[in-house]
Amino acid sequence: MNLKTKITLSTPKLFFKKIDEGFLNQSRSSLIQDVIRRKNQPKLNFFYQMELVNGTYALQSIDVKSLAGEYGTPLYVYDGEKIVAQLQHLKNAFSQNTLKVKYAMKALSNISILKLLKKQGSGIDAVSIYEAHLALRAGFKPEDIQFTPNGVDFSEITAGVELGLCINLDNLSALEKFGKKYGNTYPCGLRLNPHIMAGGNLKISTGHAASKFGISVHQLPQIIQLMNQYNININGLHMHTGSEITDTDVYLKMANLFFDTAVHFTELKFIDFGSGFKVAYKEGDRITNVDELGLQLGRAFRDFCKKYGRMLELWIEPGKYLVSEAGYLLANVNVVKATPSVTFVGVDTGLNHLIRPMMYDAYHEIVNVSNPNGEKKIYTVVGNICETDTIGTDRKLNEVREGDLLAIKNAGAYGYSMASNYNSRLRPAEVLIWNGKAQLIRKRETLEDLLNNQVEVEI
Repeated sequence: MNLKTKITLSTPKLFFKKIDEGFLNQSRSSLIQDVIRRKNQPKLNFFYQMELVNGTYALQSIDVKSLAGEYGTPLYVYDGEKIVAQLQHLKNAFSQNTLKVKYAMKALSNISILKLLKKQGSGIDAVSIYEAHLALRAGFKPEDIQFTPNGVDFSEITAGVELGLCINLDNLSALEKFGKKYGNTYPCGLRLNPHIMAGGNLKISTGHAASKFGISVHQLPQIIQLMNQYNININGLHMHTGSEITDTDVYLKMANLFFDTAVHFTELKFIDFGSGFKVAYKEGDRITNVDELGLQLGRAFRDFCKKYGRMLELWIEPGKYLVSEAGYLLANVNVVKATPSVTFVGVDTGLNHLIRPMMYDAYHEIVNVSNPNGEKKIYTVVGNICETDTIGTDRKLNEVREGDLLAIKNAGAYGYSMASNYNSRLRPAEVLIWNGKAQLIRKRETLEDLLNNQVEVEI
């Protein structure tokens, strides 16, 4: 008899126990051994960044002003070395586990960035069938693409199956349809909602009880009923509680929840802890200590696997962590506008290119590339969109003059990927710096691009 059929609706009692009652114990000696092992690992430079060298800002020894001169502004610039360093940092942190990194490509989906990450051994987390097609175009194998759409028509899920993707379902309706159509002929994973509030902003907190994402942990009996009814092969469990999580304990709570749940599924291949690792946006920011996380979560995961009866794969889905700090949005100063109360700096970009400050109240450091030694003054930097379009309020910058070049930091994640043509303005070009060479990876849009799919009719 298939082991799955032995699970009954009375089984999940332990699942509903208080999830914050202690974490898996780690012996002192095993922790010391892990620390020693980390110290013996080769050291990487994790601090690739724009640097001021002899009065000139440079990326990988390339003058930032020369990039603006060659490619124009506004301009997205990405440091490929920083992306690779961030990925390697995660691999080192979880090196005692069978780790699979699935890059959350919604953060930055340029195909050249995807190719760079593929070359470094990353997989993909895709949330739309079109993201999946882009990943395939970049050379990823279907089985290396985790497909976790939400709120989509079931036809998009069947399209993912036809492509051979790793399917991840986030609602009971889709699970039932999947069971009716595929039975145990095609495996699927489940995205669960752990009812844990975490993250730097409510809009990016995805694991709380009122979130649209995932199947509620309290619906485990219904999941088991559908699994047994249709003999569904559930090969993975997935949670993502939100973005910008700094507390390791959040992940350990999630892990305990996973481990209590996983005993009800006998054919698991992986457990996916999502991501949400926080990076620094300004000096003094608290960030996710991924080394500590790798030690504690990795140990707890290995202990669970011993109890489960076999080793599973540990998956994570970093997006912002890999590309945020690698990206810069270069903008030209169009106007310096002094009023009795505020001095505004108006630039040739705005919320149509970087919406995070207006959508999430996100802080992005701003640097005057053209005048690094100028006297510090207070400015409010605003965009050229016909809205309240504030990029940074009351910023102390080196004196800003019309025609200066500003660099907006941490623009690698959810910058271009959330850009629009609002106000009928054009989206910028993108440049990748890799091995000390700047390469254009997306052309700047033109008026023809705005008109391309429009159909003019006679009025």
